[in-house]
Amino acid sequence: MWKTWNAVFGRSILFSLALSLIALTGIGVGGMAASVIVAERVQGSGSAINVAGSLRMQSHRMGSMVLSDAENEVVERHYLHAGISRFEASLINKDLLQAIERQPDSDFARRYESVQESWQTMLKPLLLESALTSADSPQARSRHNALLRAIDGFVDDIDLMVSQLEADTEQRIRNLRTVLGVALALTVLVMLAAMYLVRRSVLAPLTDLLDSASRIARGDFLARARHTGEDELGQVGRAFNFMAEELSRNYQELEQRVAQKTEELTRSNQSLGLLYQAIANLHNAPLAPETYRVMLQEIEQVLNIDGSMACLLPKHGGPAILLASTMEGCPERGEGDCPHCLNDPATVTVWRYSDQGDHQLLTIPLQDKEGIYGILRLALSPGRRLAAWQTRLLEALTRHIGIALGISHKTEQQRLLALQEERSIIARELHDSIAQSLSYMKIQASLLQPVLADPTHRQEAETTLRDLRDGITEAYRQLRELLATFRLKMEGDFRTLLSSAVDEYASRGGLKINLEVNLAGCHLSPNQEIHSLQIVREALANVNRHARAGQAWVCVKHTGGGEVAVSIEDDGIGIGTGKSSFQYGLAIMRERAQGLNGQISIENRPQGGTRVGLRFRAQPAQVDVISATSPLALP
Repeated sequence: MWKTWNAVFGRSILFSLALSLIALTGIGVGGMAASVIVAERVQGSGSAINVAGSLRMQSHRMGSMVLSDAENEVVERHYLHAGISRFEASLINKDLLQAIERQPDSDFARRYESVQESWQTMLKPLLLESALTSADSPQARSRHNALLRAIDGFVDDIDLMVSQLEADTEQRIRNLRTVLGVALALTVLVMLAAMYLVRRSVLAPLTDLLDSASRIARGDFLARARHTGEDELGQVGRAFNFMAEELSRNYQELEQRVAQKTEELTRSNQSLGLLYQAIANLHNAPLAPETYRVMLQEIEQVLNIDGSMACLLPKHGGPAILLASTMEGCPERGEGDCPHCLNDPATVTVWRYSDQGDHQLLTIPLQDKEGIYGILRLALSPGRRLAAWQTRLLEALTRHIGIALGISHKTEQQRLLALQEERSIIARELHDSIAQSLSYMKIQASLLQPVLADPTHRQEAETTLRDLRDGITEAYRQLRELLATFRLKMEGDFRTLLSSAVDEYASRGGLKINLEVNLAGCHLSPNQEIHSLQIVREALANVNRHARAGQAWVCVKHTGGGEVAVSIEDDGIGIGTGKSSFQYGLAIMRERAQGLNGQISIENRPQGGTRVGLRFRAQPAQVDVISATSPLALP
C-alpha cells in the first residue's frame, strides 16, 4: 500500500506542497497547543506561591501571639483562634488546591500533604495548648520552646513546599520555551524545504517552459523542455515537447507544401505565359517559321528538354514541311519524302516514345476535330517520361497549334471557294449581260449582211444598223457596270459601303435615295455583305435605267430571330414596261439571293413604282474557335 501511495503522491508537487502546508500548520497548532497547556498549568502558580509564602508569615504571627505577654488572655486567645482560622483558610486556598489537582503525584503535592499533616498533628495542637497555659506556670517555658522549634520546622517545610512550587512552575516555563523553540526550528526547516521544493520543482521548470515557449514564438521549433519528470510540471513538459514536435512537423509540412505550391504556381505561371504567347503568335502568323522557332525555344526552356521539331504532314506526295527545328534533323525523313509518315500515318495519331541514339523522341500529333495537320517531336533524356503537368501543358499547347493549323487550312479552303464562286459569278454576269448583247449583235450583223447587198432595202439596213449601235452601246454600258462591280473594294463597315453605293447611284441618276440601316443584334459574314451589297447596287442600277423615278428608298434591318430584311423601293413606272436587259438584272439578283440561301421578291408597289424585297438568315455570331473548343487544362 505504501508503494502505491508513493507512486501516486510521492512525485506530486501539489502533494509535496500540501504536506509542507500541513506540516507548518501542525507545527503551529502544536506550538500553540503546548503554549495553552503550559499556560493552563502555570495559571495560578504565582497566587499559590504567594499564599504559600503567607503561610510562613501567619505561622510566625501565631507563634508571636502565643509568646507575647498580653494583659488580657481572653483577647489573646481570640486573636489566636482568628489567626488559626485564617491559616487554615490559606492552607486550603483554591490556587494551592488547583496546583495539586494539576499534578497530584508531584513533590509539591506530597510536601503539601506533609505540611497539612504537620499542621493538624503538631503545630495547631501546640498553639492551642500554649494559649491555654499560663505564662507563670512552670511548664510555660518548655512549651514555648517546643512551639518555637515546631514553628521553625513547620516554616522550613513551607519553604520547601514553596521552593518546589516555584521549581515546578519554572520547569513548566522551560518546557514551554523548549516546545516553542522546537516549533520555530521545525517551522524554519519546513519553510526552507518548501522553498527548495518550489525552486527545484516549480520555479526552474516554469522558467524552462517560458524560455522554450519564447524560442518557439521566435520560430525556433527545436526548443524542448528539460524538465520531464513524473510530477505535474514534468507531465506539462512532456506535453509541451510533444506539442513542439507536432508544431515542428506541421511547420515543416507547411513549408514543404508552400514550396510545392510555389513551384506549382511558378510552373502554372510559366505554362500560362507559354500558352498565351503561343496563342498570340499563332493568331498573328499560324504558319510562320519564326512563330514555331520561338515557341519551340520556350517549350524547351519550360519543360527542360534537349531539342524539338515541328513539321506539317506531306501534301500531294511531297516531303513534309519542316516549320522549325532545334535538332540536327528528323531521323525518319528520307531524301525528298517522308516514308514513315506516308506509309504509317497511324503512328502520328497518338503520343509515341521512340529511342534515337543518345535521346528518346516523343512524337505528338498536331490535330483538331477535323484531322491531323502535323507533328511535334521532343528530344528527351533516355528513359525519361513527362510529368502530369507537363503532359497537360503539351496537350493544351498541341491542341491550340492543331486548331490554328486547322483554321489556316479552312481559311485557305474558304479563299479558294470564294475565288471559285466569284469566278462563277463573273462568268454568269458576262454570260447574262455582255454575252447576250454580243449574241444579239451577231444576229443583227447576220441580218444586215443580205440587206446591204440590196440597195432597195436601205431603210431596213439603217434600222438594223441603229439596233446594232444600240446593242453595242448597251453592251459597253454593261461592261462598265461590270468593271465597276468587279473593282468594288470592301473597305469600311457594311453601313459605310451601303451609304457609298446610295450616294453613287443618287448622283448618277439625279434622284433622292433614302437609306435606313438597323442591324443591331446580328452578324453578317463577308460573303453575305458582298451579295447583299451587289443586290442593292443592281436594284438601284435598274431604278436609274428603267424606273424613271424621282425618289427611292433603301432599308436594311434585322427583323428578329436572326433574319435580315432588305428592301429597295422607288416611285417610278413599275416593272411591266422594262426592257429585256432589266430581266437579265433580275436573274442576277435571284442568283445572288440563292447564294445567300434567301428569298427575293420583285413586285409593283400599290402606290406606284417597284419594290425589291430580300430576306435571308444572318450568320450566328462567331465565338473564338480556340477558346471555345480547347479549354486550358493546366496543373
